[in-house]
Amino acid sequence: MQTKRYMQSGHMKGIVCIILAAFFFSLMSVFVKLSGDVPTMQKSLFRNLIAAVIAFVTLAGTPEKFSIRRDCIGGLLLRSLFGTIGILCNFWAIDNMIISDANMLNKLSPFFAIIMSCFILKEFPAKREWLLVAAAFAGALFVIKPTAGVASFPALVGALGGFAAGTAYTFVRKVSTQGERGPVIVMFFSAFSCLSVLPFVLADFRPMTLFQTLMLLGAGVSAAGGQLSVTAAYRHAPAREISIFDYSQILWAALFGFLIFGAVPDLFSVIGYVIIITAAAIRWSWSRNTA
Repeated sequence: MQTKRYMQSGHMKGIVCIILAAFFFSLMSVFVKLSGDVPTMQKSLFRNLIAAVIAFVTLAGTPEKFSIRRDCIGGLLLRSLFGTIGILCNFWAIDNMIISDANMLNKLSPFFAIIMSCFILKEFPAKREWLLVAAAFAGALFVIKPTAGVASFPALVGALGGFAAGTAYTFVRKVSTQGERGPVIVMFFSAFSCLSVLPFVLADFRPMTLFQTLMLLGAGVSAAGGQLSVTAAYRHAPAREISIFDYSQILWAALFGFLIFGAVPDLFSVIGYVIIITAAAIRWSWSRNTA
Protein backbone atom coordinates (compact mmCIF):
# COMPACT_ATOMS: atom_id res chain seq x y z
CA MET A 1 0.00 0.00 0.00
CA GLN A 2 2.85 2.38 0.83
CA THR A 3 4.50 1.63 -2.52
CA LYS A 4 1.25 2.34 -4.34
CA ARG A 5 0.79 5.65 -2.52
CA TYR A 6 4.41 6.59 -3.25
CA MET A 7 4.06 5.84 -6.96
CA GLN A 8 0.80 7.74 -7.17
CA SER A 9 2.44 10.69 -5.40
CA GLY A 10 5.36 10.59 -7.82
CA HIS A 11 3.02 10.44 -10.80
CA MET A 12 0.98 13.38 -9.58
CA LYS A 13 4.04 15.48 -8.82
CA GLY A 14 5.40 14.71 -12.28
CA ILE A 15 2.12 15.68 -13.94
CA VAL A 16 1.80 18.93 -11.98
CA CYS A 17 5.42 19.85 -12.74
CA ILE A 18 5.14 19.15 -16.48
CA ILE A 19 1.96 21.25 -16.69
CA LEU A 20 3.72 24.02 -14.77
CA ALA A 21 6.68 23.76 -17.17
CA ALA A 22 4.29 24.07 -20.11
CA PHE A 23 2.85 27.21 -18.53
CA PHE A 24 6.26 28.81 -18.09
CA PHE A 25 7.48 27.90 -21.57
CA SER A 26 4.28 29.32 -23.08
CA LEU A 27 4.81 32.52 -21.12
CA MET A 28 8.40 32.58 -22.37
CA SER A 29 7.13 32.37 -25.97
CA VAL A 30 4.88 35.38 -25.33
CA PHE A 31 7.81 37.45 -24.05
CA VAL A 32 10.00 36.34 -26.97
CA LYS A 33 7.29 37.33 -29.44
CA LEU A 34 6.83 40.71 -27.76
CA SER A 35 10.59 41.37 -27.90
CA GLY A 36 10.39 41.88 -31.67
CA ASP A 37 13.19 41.59 -34.21
CA VAL A 38 16.09 40.77 -31.88
CA PRO A 39 18.54 38.23 -33.42
CA THR A 40 17.87 34.58 -32.59
CA MET A 41 21.22 34.02 -30.86
CA GLN A 42 20.64 37.10 -28.71
CA LYS A 43 17.22 35.84 -27.67
CA SER A 44 18.71 32.46 -26.85
CA LEU A 45 21.40 34.06 -24.68
CA PHE A 46 18.83 35.96 -22.63
CA ARG A 47 16.67 32.84 -22.42
CA ASN A 48 19.41 30.91 -20.65
CA LEU A 49 21.43 33.62 -18.91
CA ILE A 50 18.67 34.45 -16.43
CA ALA A 51 18.11 30.75 -15.73
CA ALA A 52 21.83 30.32 -15.06
CA VAL A 53 21.82 33.22 -12.59
CA ILE A 54 18.73 31.92 -10.75
CA ALA A 55 20.18 28.41 -10.54
CA PHE A 56 23.53 29.86 -9.37
CA VAL A 57 21.90 31.81 -6.55
CA THR A 58 19.81 28.77 -5.56
CA LEU A 59 22.87 26.50 -5.40
CA ALA A 60 24.88 29.09 -3.47
CA GLY A 61 22.36 28.79 -0.65
CA THR A 62 22.59 25.00 -0.37
CA PRO A 63 25.00 23.01 1.84
CA GLU A 64 26.42 21.18 -1.20
CA LYS A 65 27.02 24.46 -3.08
CA PHE A 66 28.17 23.73 -6.66
CA SER A 67 29.26 20.13 -6.29
CA ILE A 68 28.44 17.87 -9.25
CA ARG A 69 28.16 14.10 -9.14
CA ARG A 70 30.98 12.64 -11.21
CA ASP A 71 28.80 9.85 -12.59
CA CYS A 72 26.39 12.48 -13.95
CA ILE A 73 28.86 14.61 -15.90
CA GLY A 74 28.41 12.64 -19.13
CA GLY A 75 24.63 12.84 -18.86
CA LEU A 76 24.77 16.55 -18.05
CA LEU A 77 26.92 17.23 -21.11
CA LEU A 78 24.57 15.29 -23.38
CA ARG A 79 21.51 16.99 -21.83
CA SER A 80 23.14 20.37 -22.43
CA LEU A 81 24.24 19.55 -25.98
CA PHE A 82 20.85 18.26 -27.10
CA GLY A 83 19.03 21.01 -25.21
CA THR A 84 21.06 23.72 -26.92
CA ILE A 85 20.56 22.12 -30.34
CA GLY A 86 16.82 21.93 -29.63
CA ILE A 87 16.56 25.63 -28.73
CA LEU A 88 18.58 26.83 -31.72
CA CYS A 89 16.75 24.60 -34.18
CA ASN A 90 13.38 25.69 -32.85
CA PHE A 91 14.26 29.40 -32.93
CA TRP A 92 15.77 29.06 -36.43
CA ALA A 93 12.67 27.25 -37.68
CA ILE A 94 10.44 29.98 -36.24
CA ASP A 95 12.51 32.59 -38.10
CA ASN A 96 12.34 30.70 -41.41
CA MET A 97 8.85 29.22 -41.62
CA ILE A 98 5.29 29.78 -40.45
CA ILE A 99 5.35 29.91 -36.65
CA SER A 100 2.44 27.47 -36.31
CA ASP A 101 4.33 24.86 -38.36
CA ALA A 102 7.48 25.40 -36.31
CA ASN A 103 5.53 24.93 -33.07
CA MET A 104 3.92 21.77 -34.39
CA LEU A 105 7.31 20.28 -35.21
CA ASN A 106 8.58 21.21 -31.75
CA LYS A 107 5.66 19.25 -30.30
CA LEU A 108 7.27 16.08 -31.63
CA SER A 109 9.42 16.20 -28.49
CA PRO A 110 7.02 14.13 -26.31
CA PHE A 111 7.13 11.36 -28.93
CA PHE A 112 10.91 11.46 -29.06
CA ALA A 113 11.17 11.54 -25.26
CA ILE A 114 9.27 8.27 -25.09
CA ILE A 115 11.27 6.70 -27.93
CA MET A 116 14.65 7.72 -26.52
CA SER A 117 13.61 6.55 -23.04
CA CYS A 118 13.33 3.06 -24.49
CA PHE A 119 16.98 3.14 -25.58
CA ILE A 120 18.60 5.24 -22.85
CA LEU A 121 16.56 4.34 -19.77
CA LYS A 122 14.95 1.04 -20.80
CA GLU A 123 11.54 2.49 -19.92
CA PHE A 124 9.00 0.98 -22.28
CA PRO A 125 5.46 2.39 -22.61
CA ALA A 126 2.32 0.30 -22.92
CA LYS A 127 0.38 0.35 -26.20
CA ARG A 128 -2.41 2.39 -24.66
CA GLU A 129 0.10 5.09 -23.69
CA TRP A 130 1.32 5.33 -27.30
CA LEU A 131 -2.30 5.75 -28.38
CA LEU A 132 -2.91 8.62 -25.96
CA VAL A 133 0.23 10.48 -27.01
CA ALA A 134 -0.74 9.98 -30.66
CA ALA A 135 -4.21 11.34 -29.87
CA ALA A 136 -2.72 14.40 -28.16
CA PHE A 137 -0.47 15.02 -31.15
CA ALA A 138 -3.50 14.76 -33.46
CA GLY A 139 -5.21 17.35 -31.27
CA ALA A 140 -2.16 19.57 -31.65
CA LEU A 141 -2.49 19.31 -35.43
CA PHE A 142 -6.07 20.58 -35.22
CA VAL A 143 -4.88 23.59 -33.24
CA ILE A 144 -1.75 24.38 -35.24
CA LYS A 145 -3.10 23.46 -38.70
CA PRO A 146 0.23 22.84 -40.48
CA THR A 147 0.62 23.91 -44.09
CA ALA A 148 2.62 22.55 -47.00
CA GLY A 149 5.58 24.34 -45.45
CA VAL A 150 6.27 21.32 -43.26
CA ALA A 151 7.75 19.62 -46.34
CA SER A 152 10.86 21.81 -46.52
CA PHE A 153 14.43 22.14 -45.23
CA PRO A 154 13.38 24.50 -42.38
CA ALA A 155 10.88 21.82 -41.38
CA LEU A 156 13.67 19.25 -41.16
CA VAL A 157 15.53 21.65 -38.87
CA GLY A 158 12.36 22.07 -36.78
CA ALA A 159 11.90 18.30 -36.55
CA LEU A 160 15.54 17.97 -35.49
CA GLY A 161 14.77 20.49 -32.75
CA GLY A 162 11.89 18.33 -31.55
CA PHE A 163 14.13 15.26 -31.52
CA ALA A 164 16.88 17.12 -29.65
CA ALA A 165 14.44 18.46 -27.05
CA GLY A 166 12.93 15.02 -26.45
CA THR A 167 16.40 13.49 -26.10
CA ALA A 168 17.42 16.26 -23.71
CA TYR A 169 14.39 15.51 -21.51
CA THR A 170 15.44 11.85 -21.45
CA PHE A 171 18.87 12.78 -20.14
CA VAL A 172 17.23 15.07 -17.57
CA ARG A 173 15.48 12.01 -16.17
CA LYS A 174 18.64 9.93 -16.37
CA VAL A 175 20.78 12.29 -14.29
CA SER A 176 17.85 13.01 -11.94
CA THR A 177 17.41 9.32 -11.16
CA GLN A 178 21.16 9.14 -10.56
CA GLY A 179 20.69 11.67 -7.78
CA GLU A 180 21.77 14.94 -9.39
CA ARG A 181 20.04 18.05 -8.05
CA GLY A 182 17.61 20.02 -10.20
CA PRO A 183 19.37 23.42 -9.92
CA VAL A 184 22.67 21.76 -10.94
CA ILE A 185 21.03 20.37 -14.09
CA VAL A 186 19.55 23.78 -14.92
CA MET A 187 22.75 25.73 -14.25
CA PHE A 188 24.94 23.28 -16.18
CA PHE A 189 22.68 23.44 -19.23
CA SER A 190 22.15 27.20 -19.05
CA ALA A 191 25.88 27.93 -18.73
CA PHE A 192 26.70 25.50 -21.55
CA SER A 193 24.12 27.11 -23.83
CA CYS A 194 25.21 30.67 -23.00
CA LEU A 195 28.86 29.90 -23.75
CA SER A 196 27.84 28.20 -27.01
CA VAL A 197 25.99 31.22 -28.41
CA LEU A 198 28.10 34.00 -26.88
CA PRO A 199 30.60 34.25 -29.80
CA PHE A 200 27.70 34.68 -32.26
CA VAL A 201 26.06 37.34 -30.08
CA LEU A 202 29.31 39.29 -29.76
CA ALA A 203 29.81 39.15 -33.53
CA ASP A 204 26.28 40.39 -34.32
CA PHE A 205 24.97 42.21 -31.25
CA ARG A 206 21.96 44.44 -31.83
CA PRO A 207 21.17 47.24 -29.35
CA MET A 208 17.77 46.83 -27.71
CA THR A 209 15.17 49.25 -26.43
CA LEU A 210 14.15 49.23 -22.77
CA PHE A 211 10.93 47.41 -23.68
CA GLN A 212 12.80 44.69 -25.61
CA THR A 213 15.22 44.27 -22.73
CA LEU A 214 12.38 43.88 -20.23
CA MET A 215 10.62 41.38 -22.48
CA LEU A 216 13.75 39.25 -22.83
CA LEU A 217 14.33 39.43 -19.09
CA GLY A 218 10.78 38.15 -18.67
CA ALA A 219 11.55 35.40 -21.18
CA GLY A 220 14.61 34.44 -19.17
CA VAL A 221 12.73 34.28 -15.87
CA SER A 222 9.96 32.24 -17.50
CA ALA A 223 12.50 29.89 -19.08
CA ALA A 224 14.11 29.38 -15.67
CA GLY A 225 10.74 28.42 -14.23
CA GLY A 226 10.15 26.07 -17.14
CA GLN A 227 13.55 24.41 -16.81
CA LEU A 228 13.26 23.90 -13.06
CA SER A 229 9.73 22.52 -13.48
CA VAL A 230 10.56 20.13 -16.33
CA THR A 231 13.61 18.89 -14.42
CA ALA A 232 11.45 18.17 -11.41
CA ALA A 233 8.82 16.51 -13.60
CA TYR A 234 11.19 13.96 -15.12
CA ARG A 235 12.73 13.31 -11.72
CA HIS A 236 9.35 12.26 -10.33
CA ALA A 237 8.01 10.21 -13.24
CA PRO A 238 9.14 8.64 -16.55
CA ALA A 239 8.35 10.16 -19.94
CA ARG A 240 5.84 7.46 -20.83
CA GLU A 241 3.62 8.60 -17.93
CA ILE A 242 3.79 12.39 -18.15
CA SER A 243 4.88 13.42 -21.67
CA ILE A 244 1.27 13.72 -22.83
CA PHE A 245 0.77 16.63 -20.42
CA ASP A 246 3.47 18.57 -22.26
CA TYR A 247 0.78 19.26 -24.87
CA SER A 248 -0.92 21.52 -22.32
CA GLN A 249 1.55 24.11 -23.60
CA ILE A 250 -0.72 24.51 -26.62
CA LEU A 251 -3.66 25.24 -24.33
CA TRP A 252 -1.65 27.79 -22.36
CA ALA A 253 -0.50 29.39 -25.61
CA ALA A 254 -4.10 29.66 -26.79
CA LEU A 255 -5.10 31.31 -23.50
CA PHE A 256 -2.24 33.81 -23.65
CA GLY A 257 -2.97 34.43 -27.32
CA PHE A 258 -6.55 35.36 -26.48
CA LEU A 259 -5.76 37.47 -23.40
CA ILE A 260 -2.73 39.32 -24.78
CA PHE A 261 -3.07 39.33 -28.56
CA GLY A 262 -6.85 39.01 -28.88
CA ALA A 263 -6.58 35.80 -30.93
CA VAL A 264 -9.90 33.94 -30.95
CA PRO A 265 -9.68 30.15 -31.57
CA ASP A 266 -11.61 28.74 -34.51
CA LEU A 267 -13.67 25.52 -34.60
CA PHE A 268 -10.69 23.30 -35.50
CA SER A 269 -8.72 24.71 -32.56
CA VAL A 270 -11.59 24.02 -30.17
CA ILE A 271 -11.76 20.43 -31.45
CA GLY A 272 -8.01 20.14 -30.84
CA TYR A 273 -8.36 21.49 -27.29
CA VAL A 274 -11.07 18.93 -26.53
CA ILE A 275 -8.93 16.06 -27.87
CA ILE A 276 -5.86 17.14 -25.86
CA ILE A 277 -7.79 17.68 -22.63
CA THR A 278 -9.60 14.35 -23.02
CA ALA A 279 -6.36 12.45 -23.62
CA ALA A 280 -4.72 14.16 -20.64
CA ALA A 281 -7.73 13.42 -18.41
CA ILE A 282 -7.58 9.73 -19.32
CA ARG A 283 -3.85 9.60 -18.56
CA TRP A 284 -4.50 11.39 -15.26
CA SER A 285 -7.05 8.74 -14.37
CA TRP A 286 -4.58 5.97 -15.19
CA SER A 287 -1.91 7.56 -13.02
CA ARG A 288 -4.27 7.62 -10.04
CA ASN A 289 -4.82 3.87 -10.40
CA THR A 290 -1.18 2.88 -10.88
CA ALA A 291 -0.23 0.03 -8.60
